Amino acid sequence: MPYNFRRVSQPMADYVNTRIVRWRTGTREGQIAVLVVLSAMAAAITVVTLVGYQYATVVAFIIPMLLGTLTLRYWPLVLLVIVTGVGVLITIAHEGLTTTRVSALIMIGISALIILAGASRIRSGLPGPLSEAMLLDLRDRLYAQGKVPPLPQGWKSQSAMKSAGGAKFAGDFMVAGLSDCGTILEMVLVDVCGKGVTAGTQSLHFSGALGGLIGALSPEELFVAANRFLLRQNWEDGFATAVHVTVNLKSGEFSIINAGHPPALRWETTTHEWGLDGARGIALGITPDPEFHMAKGELAPGDALLFYTDGVVESHDVDVMTGIEWLRGTAKAAVSNGFDNAAKTILDKVSDSDDDRAVLILSRDLVASGETLLAGSRELCAHHEIPSACTECFSHSE
Repeated sequence: MPYNFRRVSQPMADYVNTRIVRWRTGTREGQIAVLVVLSAMAAAITVVTLVGYQYATVVAFIIPMLLGTLTLRYWPLVLLVIVTGVGVLITIAHEGLTTTRVSALIMIGISALIILAGASRIRSGLPGPLSEAMLLDLRDRLYAQGKVPPLPQGWKSQSAMKSAGGAKFAGDFMVAGLSDCGTILEMVLVDVCGKGVTAGTQSLHFSGALGGLIGALSPEELFVAANRFLLRQNWEDGFATAVHVTVNLKSGEFSIINAGHPPALRWETTTHEWGLDGARGIALGITPDPEFHMAKGELAPGDALLFYTDGVVESHDVDVMTGIEWLRGTAKAAVSNGFDNAAKTILDKVSDSDDDRAVLILSRDLVASGETLLAGSRELCAHHEIPSACTECFSHSE
C-alpha cells in the first residue's frame, strides 16, 4: 500500500510543482490553471450558500477575488470577477434580498472595482507577488556583482550597507572584479543621487551597466563610459558619485579615481591613524567632459583602505568635513583590535538618517605570505608563460 501510494503521489506532486513553476514565470498556462482553481472555489462557495446560507454568506465571495489579486494578471482577474459575480447573483436570487444582503452586495461590487482598478495599474503586467519576486531576483543578481571574489591569502575585504528607511532597494551599490590571474582587484563604490524607490531602480540599472564594463576598460575609460551612460538616461537628478580603486594584490600598489565622492581613508599601521586620500573629481552625469585625477600609493602589511558614501558622514545638522573627522575617530576605535566586522561596527554607530549608507574596507594582513601569493600567481598565470607574475594584469593597473 505505501508503495502504491508513492507511485500515485509522486506524479501528482510533480504535476503540481510544474504548475507552480509555470505560474511563477507568468506563463499563460499557469494563469489558466490558477483561474480554474479560483473559479472552482467561487463555484463551491455558491453551492454551499445554496445548500445552507448559514454556513457561507454572500460576503464569502470576496475570498477568491482577493486571492486573484495575488495570483492573476489583469484579464484573468476580470474573468474571475465575472464568475464570482455570477455566483453572487445566483445566491441573491435564491435567498432573496434583504437590507443586509443589499449592503453586502454593494460592498462586494465596490471591492471588485477597487481590485480591478489596482490590477490595471500594475505596469509589469504580472500580479503583485510575481512582480516583486521578479524585481527582487533582478536585485539579487545585480548585487551579486558587488560581492568581492575570494582574495589571495593576506587580503580581506568587508562591506556593510543600509538603505534609507529600511527599504529593500538603495541608491548605494558596489561592483567588484578580480583579474583572471587573481592579482588585480578592482572595486567601484557608487552613490546614485536621490532616495527611496527612484534611486533604488536607477542604481539597479546603473550597476548592471558598470558590472558589464569593470575589468574590460581602464579605470579612466570606465568612468568616461559611466558618465556618458548617465547623461543618456535623462533622469531627473540623474548624477552619481563614485570612487574606483585598483589594487595589485602582489605588491600592494593601488590607484584611486574619485568622481565627486567623499575622500577615501587610508589606515597606516605605522601611525595608527586614518589619513585622507587626495583623489578628486567631478560627479558622473553632470558634464560631458569631466576631469578625473588619479591618486596612487602602496598598502604595506597592516594597512587598509576605507570607502564610504555621504550618508555616513553627512546629515541635516552635520557638514561633510565634520562627519569625516567623526568617521576617522570612529573607524580608529573600530579597528583597534583588528579589522574583523569593522565595516558593520562603523555603520552601526552612524545616526539614523533619511539617506542610504555604505562602508567598504579592504585590508592587508600585518603578516602576509608573499610566497603563497606568488605560488598562486604562478599557477593562475601559467597561460602567459611568465612563471613569476602576470605582467599583462600588472600593466593594466599602471
